[in-house]
Amino acid sequence: MTEPRISKWRAFREFAGKAWRLSAPYFHSEDKWKARGLLLAIVLLNLGAVYMLVLINEWNRVFYDALQNKDAAVFWRELGRFTYLAFGFIVIAVYRFYLTQLLEMRWREWMTHHYLDRWLQRHRFYQMELARYARGEAAPPDNPDQRIAEDINLFTSYTVGLSMGLLNAVVTLLSFIGILWTLSGSFGFTFQGQSYDIPGFMVWMAVIYCVAGSVITHYIGRPQIALNFQQQRFEADFRHHLVRVREYSESIALDKGETVERRQLGLRFGDVLRNYLQLIRAQKRLIWFSTGFGQAAVVFPFIVAAPRFFSGAIQLGELMQIASAFDRVQTALSWFVENYQQLATWRATTDRLTSFEESFAALQADDQATASETNAEDAIALDGLDLALPGGAALLAVHGARIAAGDSVLVQGPSGSGKSTLFRGLAGIWPWAKRRLRLPADFSARAMFLPQRPYFPNGRLRDALAYPEPAERYRDEELQAALRDALLPDLVARLDEHDAWGQKLSGGEQQRLAIARALLKQPRWLFVDEATSALDEAAEATLYERLQALVKAQDGAIVSIAHRPGVAAYHARRWVLEPGGGDGPRYRVATG
Repeated sequence: MTEPRISKWRAFREFAGKAWRLSAPYFHSEDKWKARGLLLAIVLLNLGAVYMLVLINEWNRVFYDALQNKDAAVFWRELGRFTYLAFGFIVIAVYRFYLTQLLEMRWREWMTHHYLDRWLQRHRFYQMELARYARGEAAPPDNPDQRIAEDINLFTSYTVGLSMGLLNAVVTLLSFIGILWTLSGSFGFTFQGQSYDIPGFMVWMAVIYCVAGSVITHYIGRPQIALNFQQQRFEADFRHHLVRVREYSESIALDKGETVERRQLGLRFGDVLRNYLQLIRAQKRLIWFSTGFGQAAVVFPFIVAAPRFFSGAIQLGELMQIASAFDRVQTALSWFVENYQQLATWRATTDRLTSFEESFAALQADDQATASETNAEDAIALDGLDLALPGGAALLAVHGARIAAGDSVLVQGPSGSGKSTLFRGLAGIWPWAKRRLRLPADFSARAMFLPQRPYFPNGRLRDALAYPEPAERYRDEELQAALRDALLPDLVARLDEHDAWGQKLSGGEQQRLAIARALLKQPRWLFVDEATSALDEAAEATLYERLQALVKAQDGAIVSIAHRPGVAAYHARRWVLEPGGGDGPRYRVATG
């Protein structure tokens, strides 16, 4: 075997292993008995369908012989027999379809929940975006939303459909090849004075016909695998940018960026169309061949068997049975030809889900050693916090720092020095961090981070205010008081109003709503990252006084990142991020 063939075989084995690793978990999950039961039922129904086809094939011989012999009694008897054969086949077909769709739906449901859990746990959804942009726009995993919403659906439907189709083809082949072998007889010929006899001639003709067709189909259709992969990616990129235009509609309108966005959308849609044009051209070439292959298969068995029929060796019923058996054998052997486009799509979808799986593994590999323990002194002790950029370059080091109850700390430093990344490291969401921390026992439950740009889910205002906790946890009086204390009296009467609050409210209103959330939840350890930058100085002063009073009442601490001089007055200590120098991190924290 040559080296290219070995490489292709190895690539096939690797792909088959990946497809199996994607498929197997569901059938070993908590739903395994339902899944296995449905799969067994579908397999049995497929076997039953093939058995009905065998009976119908035998019926063909008797029925057409009755026509040739003008035997009315047999003709009407066989019509009656066909009625219950057809009814049995219809019942099997209906329940095979229903149970197949049910299996696909339940498998999709399980895989979707499985991937949602993995994507959302340990902040992977956030880290995945960081890793993607660190490695380049085209680096996997692109558009994880599409992987979960669309690719899982395609994978489950194509995996069930193609595997059951292959099973059906194999069983059909095994069932009909013996019939065709018996009916086709032998083919004798003389070559160089020597007589030769080929038993089961029609079987060999079907094999040669279909093997040749499969090989040609593979070489014609092979480009579709890569094109399908690219098509799904370009479609998702186009949809993603449309969503971004909707989310940032106000900013784009204020910047008069419509022309730029139209050009960007046009470029992305141009990628969609260019790739799709290549795909349909590849499909056209394959359809030229597959359609001709299928049409030729209709008359091929009659051409081959015609000499025996005209010589009187077989009757019309046997000719029709041969044609029917040949059609079943040819269809079974042509499974690859008939399903090549679906196989190409399935291969592309499987590759995309596999790369999604690999991205989780890559994030786990990027995770660096972290350790945190409960601090008996009721303080945040940063024994060592080393933060790196996604590319691996050391960014910031904090060693021997401490935040005790009652502290108010202002973090200052030049842009890009890692102030916000310091908060991400403390929160445990930054993947490129080595943490040696001693945290208060209540840190996980009672620490809160206020970013410069907060998130609010679409829906009721009370849900946006209480997020991520259920709004029902708080009384209306508590929600209304938090809004008033955050200088949002106009929103007090709108708690049950549904809206896209992240777009409806101005930047300052969004920051005040985030502060209202903090006033509502009363955290003990509060980290504020430029969370008042969109407010006027008077509002900023009022809200900082209330935040300070909040953490003081909880015997906690507040740590802020801010550039405004007025904010410094509300903090007793400062952490200044200074250049590190040498070959170490770019910045270090000087505490004071």
